[in-house]
Amino acid sequence: MLGVALAGGYYIGAYMGPGNSGPTQFFELRRNTPGTKLQQVLELIDRQYVDTVQEGKLVEEVLQNMLQQLDPHSYYISAADLQAAEEPLEGSFMGIGVEFSIQRDTIVVVATIEGGPSEALGIRAGDRLVRADSTKLAGVGITNEMVMKALRGPANTKVTVGVVRGNGKPFDVTITRGPIPINSVAVALLDDDSTGYVRLSRFARTTHEEFLKATSELKEQGMKRLVLDLRGNGGGYLNAAIGICEELLPKGSEIVYTQGRASPRQDYKADGDGSLVSMPLAILIDEGSASASEIVSGAVQDNDRGLIVGRRSFGKGLVQEQVNLRDNSAIRLTTARYYTPSGRSIQRPYGNGIDYKDDLEARYVHGELLNIDSIHLDSSKAYSTKSGRTVYGGGGIMPDLFVPADTSDRSTYLSELFFSGALNRYAFDVADRHRSKLKQYGDPKRFNSAYSITQAQLEGLAREAKSLGVDYDPQGLKVSAPVVALRLKAGIARNIWGENGYYRVLLGDDRIYERAREALQQQTH
Repeated sequence: MLGVALAGGYYIGAYMGPGNSGPTQFFELRRNTPGTKLQQVLELIDRQYVDTVQEGKLVEEVLQNMLQQLDPHSYYISAADLQAAEEPLEGSFMGIGVEFSIQRDTIVVVATIEGGPSEALGIRAGDRLVRADSTKLAGVGITNEMVMKALRGPANTKVTVGVVRGNGKPFDVTITRGPIPINSVAVALLDDDSTGYVRLSRFARTTHEEFLKATSELKEQGMKRLVLDLRGNGGGYLNAAIGICEELLPKGSEIVYTQGRASPRQDYKADGDGSLVSMPLAILIDEGSASASEIVSGAVQDNDRGLIVGRRSFGKGLVQEQVNLRDNSAIRLTTARYYTPSGRSIQRPYGNGIDYKDDLEARYVHGELLNIDSIHLDSSKAYSTKSGRTVYGGGGIMPDLFVPADTSDRSTYLSELFFSGALNRYAFDVADRHRSKLKQYGDPKRFNSAYSITQAQLEGLAREAKSLGVDYDPQGLKVSAPVVALRLKAGIARNIWGENGYYRVLLGDDRIYERAREALQQQTH
C-alpha cells in the first residue's frame, strides 16, 4: 500500500521545471552516432518486420528504457500523460470545483472547493451527481477517469449537472468551469497548547504562497511553535522547497547547492525576509519523504534550526530538468545532484545490481522501521552540522528523534478492511445517514473529543466488509480495534468537515506528532 501511494511522489521528485523545447524527432542526430544506428534499426523494422508495428509506441518504449538505464529518476512522459503529470505541480486545473467520492456506483460530493464554481451555485456535501449533459454518471460502472472526462474541461465552458439531494427529485445545475486549485497545504491546525501543525502534500508552484497564508493565520490564532509535516511528501519543484526554507532560516543560511557535470555549482541561501525564523520548529519525516522534502529537512538539520522527528527519509538527491519535445511529450533528465549545507548528498545507492525499487520493503524486513539499531549509516560519509553534530549522507535524512512504527495493533484483517474499501465506504454511510446530527458538533475539535465509535459500528463495518468479500475475523478485529475505530472516526469526520476533520482525529493518536510536540514544549518552557 505504501509503495502504491508514494510511487507518484518519487516520480515527481525535485526538478527545476520545464526547459527548452527539444527536436521534433529524438533520432534526428548526426551521422555515425549511436542515434543513427537506432534510426537504422527502426527503418529496418518498418520495412521488413513480419507484422505491422506501431512505431510511435516502440520509440516511446525505447526512450523510457534508455533513460531508466541512466538513473531511477530520469524518464520519458508521453504527450497523453504530460498534462496529468504536471497538474499537481502547477497547482490548478479547470473543472467544476468539487471533491467527490464514488459510493455504490454513484458520485457523491464530499466537499466543494472554496471559491469554486460549484460552491457559488449552492452544491453541498452529500449531493449525488448523476448526469453531466447527456452522459449518465450513476449505475454505469463509474470510474475516476470517467468523472474527470465528464466534469473537467476548458475554462468558461459549461456543463449541466444532474443533482440528487437527499430523497428529493433530481434537478439540473449549469456550471461554468473555472480554475480549481490543487492545494499543497493539506491541513493547518492549532492545538490547545498553541502548537501549530501544517501538513504539506507536495512542493508545487503555489506551495510557498499557501504555506505563508496558513502559518500567518496560525500566528494570528496564537501559534507559539510549529510542526511541519512532510511525511509521505515525495517532492516537487526545487524552488518551492527553497521558498519554504527562506521562511524558516535566518539570513545568509545555506539552504542547498546543486552541481552536475554540465551544471556549474549553484548555491541557494536564505534572503532574510523569513516570517518564521524565530518560531520553535519540528519537521516530521518518514520513508515516504523524498527529494524536496529532504532539501527542507536537510537545511533545517544542518543549520541546527529545528528538530527532525520520525523515521529515515527516502534518499533522493537528484535534480531533474524537464525538456519539452515538439510533439508535446517531455523528458525529465537528471542534470545535477543537490547537496545539503554540510555538503552531504543524501541520494541512496542505485545501479550495479541494487534493487532500488524494493528499498522500502527491505527496510521493513531488516527491522529499521521498528528499531534504530537496525539502521545502517555509512560512516565514510560523515558530515557536521553548524554546531558540530555528526550527520550522514548517502541514504536519506536520519531524524534527530527516531520514532518507530507501531505494529502492535496491525493485522491481516485490518489490511483487508483498507484494501477492500470497506472502511471508507462504511465511514461515508455513517456520515451520510447522520449528516445533520453530526454537524451539530459544530467543529472537528468538539467532534473529536465528544464522539466515540461504538461496538455496534465496528460490527456494522464487519458486515459491510463481508458484503465486499472480506471474511469476518473476530481475532483480527479485536487486535486492530483501536486503529480501526480511529480510522473509522477520521473517515466520518472527513465526510463532514473535509481534511480538517480527518487530521484533527488522526493527530490525537499520532506518536510522531506527539513526540515532536513534547520536544518543542520542553524547549520553550
